[in-house]
Amino acid sequence: MPPPELPQTARETTASSPWPVRTLSMKISDYVDKMSPLWVEGQIVQLNRRPGMATAFLTLRDTDVDMSLSVAIPTGALDAMPAPAETGARVVVHAKPTFWTKRGSLQMEARQMRHVGVGELLARLEHLRQLLRSEGVFDASRKRPLPFLPRRIGLITGRATAAERDVLAGVARRWPAAVVEVRQVPVQGAETVTAVTAALRELDADPHVEVVVIARGGGSFEDLLPFSNEALVRAVAAARTPVVSAIGHESDTPLLDFVADLRASTPTHAAAAVVPDVADELAGLRTVTARSRRALLSRLARERERLQDLMARPVMADRAAIVAQHRRDVTELHARGRTALTSRLERERDRSDQLLRHLRAVSPQHTLERGYAVVRHGDGTIVRDREEVDAEEVLRVTVARGDFAVRPVTR
Repeated sequence: MPPPELPQTARETTASSPWPVRTLSMKISDYVDKMSPLWVEGQIVQLNRRPGMATAFLTLRDTDVDMSLSVAIPTGALDAMPAPAETGARVVVHAKPTFWTKRGSLQMEARQMRHVGVGELLARLEHLRQLLRSEGVFDASRKRPLPFLPRRIGLITGRATAAERDVLAGVARRWPAAVVEVRQVPVQGAETVTAVTAALRELDADPHVEVVVIARGGGSFEDLLPFSNEALVRAVAAARTPVVSAIGHESDTPLLDFVADLRASTPTHAAAAVVPDVADELAGLRTVTARSRRALLSRLARERERLQDLMARPVMADRAAIVAQHRRDVTELHARGRTALTSRLERERDRSDQLLRHLRAVSPQHTLERGYAVVRHGDGTIVRDREEVDAEEVLRVTVARGDFAVRPVTR
């Protein structure tokens, strides 16, 4: 019975009709073999060259992310390079991808390898510098002031380096109460960018860390390249915690210096920038205290002299005279008030009498006392016309003192 036919494409495979491993390996090998040779750039992180071997093997790593490829290169190509290839060097390799079907591994078969020139690196850094500047990453407006007296300081530096000792010694000497959180990371080589970035994010996430120092001693241009890496620069720009850059010497200017909130020329300078000098602060405090004491004593002396001048005035010789003068003023005001009140009462009394006389003059009672009378009907209405009176009606007459009834007399 003939064997079943294999699917022609990966899409046609099923659980009941799969490809054997050899078929998949051959398919991948055929696909990779169709790729053209290319130039690829990276950093050598491992180089294995054994005496007597015609081929050397190295690991080429990306300078920005944690990705690497295995590269096989003839030793003759290595010997043809102007300078020896060493671990940490940045190179460009002309190679063709190959797939080893037996182990299922991909590697690059190199034909040439060249060092990346300093001039080319400088041109790339300048292009990146201009790009970041145009985005505002280096703007002074986004830089944050350092805290005056940080309680906890983050330090990212190499393991047991002079930079670490300088920063720790400077902080301990200037402000012993400050606590330094140290993160020891590679500061040279392929792992620098990822390690420094991870340490920065860890310290930035700590709410107790108030400032972060990234410190490294001097080195060659190539050694300081990781501190001009775009990923690291953008990580510093995104940090919420102020960052101090203390990379290299005065003449070294990696891009980290431009994005950091403060550039320190040396690690010792960084320590002086993040914490004040306790001796200087105590001296300043003593100066301010002495100045305040002198100012206070001077003010007290002036006020004492002013008080003595007041007490020396003639009016203060007889202190009872002040009370007597106020007593006379009060007595005078009291008399004037009584006089004014009496005069006002007399005027109001005269006015009341005048109003009373006027009311009496216009009152009906006064009219009756002059002999007039008021005649009313039996229902109480006033008689105003003779025609209103009935001959048999009994009228009531009101005079000044009393009233009486009458009958009208008709003629």
